[in-house]
Amino acid sequence: MGFSNKTVIVTGAGKGIGKGIALLYAEKGANVVIADIDENAGAETAGLIKDRGGKAVFVRTDVRREADIVHLMEVAHQTYGRIDILINNAGKGLFKSPYDLSVEEWDDLLNTNLRSVFLAAREAAKYMRNNKDGGSIVNIASTRALMSEPDSEAYAASKGGIVALTHALAASLSKDKITVNCISPGWIETGDYDQLRPIDHEQHLSGRVGKPEDIARACLYLTAKENDFVTGINLIVDGGMTRKMIYEE
Repeated sequence: MGFSNKTVIVTGAGKGIGKGIALLYAEKGANVVIADIDENAGAETAGLIKDRGGKAVFVRTDVRREADIVHLMEVAHQTYGRIDILINNAGKGLFKSPYDLSVEEWDDLLNTNLRSVFLAAREAAKYMRNNKDGGSIVNIASTRALMSEPDSEAYAASKGGIVALTHALAASLSKDKITVNCISPGWIETGDYDQLRPIDHEQHLSGRVGKPEDIARACLYLTAKENDFVTGINLIVDGGMTRKMIYEE
C-alpha cells in the first residue's frame, strides 16, 4: 500500500485517534494536512511529524463552519497540488438525559459530528474528481451507531447518520472514482493505556482494549488504491466487543 506523496487531510488530528491516523500516514510518506480547532494540539501534531522527517501542515479548522472547511481544502490543494484522501475524524461526545438535552446542544453536536462530514466530503470531492485515479474518503463513526447506553441520543444519532451518509456518498461519488467508507471504532484508549484493568481487556474477544493505531491501520486499508473494490461499507473495529455476550452478575 503506497502513500508516498499522497495528500491526506485528517480532521480532529490534534489528539487521540486523529493524531494516530495522521502520524501513520506521515510515516508512510504522505503529505498530511492537520485540521483541528485546537491550535496548540494541531501544531504539536504537525511539529511531531516534521521532527520525524515527515511532511505536514496545520490548518485551524472549526468543522461546524462551512467557510472553514472550504478554506481547509483550498490550503491543502495550494500547498500540495492535489487532494487524495480525506479522513473525517473530528467529533465530540455528549451524554445527557433526553429530558434535559437542549435543542442548541443537539444542533451543536450534530453540526460538529455529522454535518461536517457531509461538508468536508463535498468540498474534498470537488478536488478529488479531477485526479486521474479519483480519491478516498473515510468517515469515523462509532459502534454507538449500533448499540447504546442511556443518555446518548445526540451522539448516537450523529454516528448512525454517518453510517447512512457514507453509503449514500459512495453511490453518488462512484462515477468520479471516489470510494467512501466508514469505520466504527469500539473502545479505543487515547489516555494512559497502562492504567486499564484486566476486566477492561477481558470485555474484548481480542483480549485487549484498542489503540489509535488500530484505527489508523484500518484507514490505510480503506484508502489504498488496490482496495478500490471496497466502498460503502461500515468497518467495525472493536476487538469483537459488540459480538461478545456479557452477563452481569
